[in-house]
Amino acid sequence: MLNIASILIGLLSLVIVIPAQIPFLGWANIFALPLVVVGIVLGALSSKDTGRNLCLVIFVIALLRLTLLGGI
Repeated sequence: MLNIASILIGLLSLVIVIPAQIPFLGWANIFALPLVVVGIVLGALSSKDTGRNLCLVIFVIALLRLTLLGGI
């Protein structure tokens, strides 16, 4: 059950992170990162690791975008 919740949170944050890759929309990653962290925690509590891995990939993408381009 926690794995399904983690996957759903990951998909929701993916909907936020994908448009945030467009220039001048990088600030949306700031709102997506806490949501992804919640998904990582739920995925870590689960017995399976699919949701955790999905959230980790989304977290890395959002964090790289923020650090490389300064959040713009």
